Amino acid sequence: RSTAEYRALDAAHHIHPFSDMGALNRAGSRVIVKADGVYLWDSDGNKIIDGMAGLWCVNVGYGRKELADAAYRQIQELPFYNTFFKTTHPPIIELSAMLAEVTPAGFNHFFYCNSGSEGNDTVLRLVHQYWRVEGKPQKKYVISRRNGYHGSTIAGGTLGGMGYMHEQMPSKVEHIVHIDQPYFFGEAQPGDTPEAFGLARAQQLEAKILELGAENVAAFIGEPFQGAGGVIFPPSTYWPEIQRICRKYDILLVADEVIGGFGRTGEWFAHQHFGFEPDLITMAKGLTSGYVPMGAVGIHERVARPIIEHGEFNHGLTYSGHPVAAAVAVANLKLLRDEGIVERV
Repeated sequence: RSTAEYRALDAAHHIHPFSDMGALNRAGSRVIVKADGVYLWDSDGNKIIDGMAGLWCVNVGYGRKELADAAYRQIQELPFYNTFFKTTHPPIIELSAMLAEVTPAGFNHFFYCNSGSEGNDTVLRLVHQYWRVEGKPQKKYVISRRNGYHGSTIAGGTLGGMGYMHEQMPSKVEHIVHIDQPYFFGEAQPGDTPEAFGLARAQQLEAKILELGAENVAAFIGEPFQGAGGVIFPPSTYWPEIQRICRKYDILLVADEVIGGFGRTGEWFAHQHFGFEPDLITMAKGLTSGYVPMGAVGIHERVARPIIEHGEFNHGLTYSGHPVAAAVAVANLKLLRDEGIVERV
């Protein structure tokens, strides 16, 4: 098909995410037809450097035959089976073991989904279940940040602090509140130092906990650095103070590593770059380098153990732990590890 034919069909039938469809259809979509390494080609033959790595996800680059071969072999052998009904399969077992190796000490258990949005929905379920089995079901509030991004489902969109998303949502999840972001270059006052600003923004968490009552607060969630909000790196004082406050008031600390995970900052996970220790980690994107959809939540032993020991966790998705996605993720992690990609960032 020609570019004009592709654009006409796209305009006739395809609703794009986060787009003004009227304006897009008038201008016409750019049709991407091929990719290799760091390059894309469009339907007019233009070669383009992909500075976004897809959507912050193609961590090993395009055209990796190892990932295509892993998918092909798995599709031939076991294209799908669920992980409900007391069943499992080798790819998800191998992936879980590999994730336990590359995540920080204490992360030995993983729940699988299909995206970062679903991962953050899952976090809310895990956090609620943890406090329920710990005998503190009143701990329901989750604190997030304005201009944070945690996905586009109702729960993820509520967790995120982006007003333009909230305006188009029919409702929001209860017990989610926000504090200010640690954006020094955009929001600091004259005379502020980065260190003082970072501490002040982190201490908003303590003020919000005291306002709500620590006995009612379940968790704080944040991206180690804000991605969709503008690639905002907090001052060095921010995350250590956040962790101190969470530990002081018995609040779970959740790192949304959907963008930062799998080497983007030169560590396996961005929270390692900032020097804090979360209780739960959301991951997706770089888990498979975007070759197939997959997400996961890493659960620290101190949170996983009570949940495991107290009956059924009533949450899951048809494609939780999809065997093809898991096989691709295993191959992807091997590339990141064996080629020293993380260390070279």
